[in-house]
Amino acid sequence: MCAVPLLADPLSYFQMTKNNIAAQQIAADRHSVKSSLSILIGASVWGIAWFPYRMLAGWGLGGMSAAALVSCAAAVISLLAFRKHLRGMRASWLFVAIGLAAGVTNAGFVWGSVNGHVMRVLLLFYLTPVWTALFARLFLGERLSAAGLALVALALSGAGLMLWTPEVGVPLPGSAAEWSGLLGGMGFAVNNVLSRRAGQRFPDMDARLRTVVVYVGCTVVSVPCALWLDAGSAVIVPGTGAAVAALVAALAVVLVLSNSVVQYGLQRLPANRVSLLMLFEIVVAAVSSWWLATETLSWKEAAGGLCIVAAGACRAWCTAAAAHRKPWRTAPRPSPEAARGSVQHDPRHHGHQRLAHGAFN
Repeated sequence: MCAVPLLADPLSYFQMTKNNIAAQQIAADRHSVKSSLSILIGASVWGIAWFPYRMLAGWGLGGMSAAALVSCAAAVISLLAFRKHLRGMRASWLFVAIGLAAGVTNAGFVWGSVNGHVMRVLLLFYLTPVWTALFARLFLGERLSAAGLALVALALSGAGLMLWTPEVGVPLPGSAAEWSGLLGGMGFAVNNVLSRRAGQRFPDMDARLRTVVVYVGCTVVSVPCALWLDAGSAVIVPGTGAAVAALVAALAVVLVLSNSVVQYGLQRLPANRVSLLMLFEIVVAAVSSWWLATETLSWKEAAGGLCIVAAGACRAWCTAAAAHRKPWRTAPRPSPEAARGSVQHDPRHHGHQRLAHGAFN
């Protein structure tokens, strides 16, 4: 084995390596900021999306009819926008299931937020950590740790506190709109778990194609739901036809763009950070529902909501901590020959490893 010659000027090499790593960190920070902003933009859009749907319902369209029209328009827009990438679509039951889960998510969210109290519906929707833990066990074989079980209990306790009333006693959703939000959250959890499995099986597939899958699935689910729930009752108010068409088209464009922007962040950020950033949707929904619909929460509802949000945030932090510890647990031990020095190492690689672990931070 040949020995690797040392550099004539090791100090200048280390300085160059330090500068390179600093440049890489600056570039990574820029990507991190852009990716975080993309997730926040998507969360903000969905935090206020209930309002245009309510406007369409107020113009006589009906909540599910509005969801069906917007989904159809979004599906057409996404198919036209990403038609050059459709060849990269993979044939798998996973994408059928993801599309149907996205459709259930969209239908549950829209119908619930149009016909119910926005914040109560959204907080029930964000019981996602409970359903994610169950579905990850079912579809991915992931075990639920003691910490995960405690977070599930915290989220369920928050939901029970928010829903409990002395008259009813049993802490269950009190209206069809709240059940709709709960069902939408289950669909969202299934979507997340299956998307992770699809990413593992088809890592080379263009993530933008999932936007097409999502809105085609939303169309498949929302159209029959509209025929069932709004049959005969969806009559557009005279004189609002042009406004309805314009709002449907504008909302479809915004949703396709926001979904595509979110895909940018999903490809570049850890899942735990995405989970934290997505909770910003609750903040936007709280402010918008108070400002635009004068809806508020009682102290009991607010306390229960905080428990649900805390469970989601703690789950993301626990996932981040576990991911940070894992590389150190699984790092291979050096061989005895390497420890005794019988294997000759390139000193530049050794220096690079030291720098990467924070020698110049």
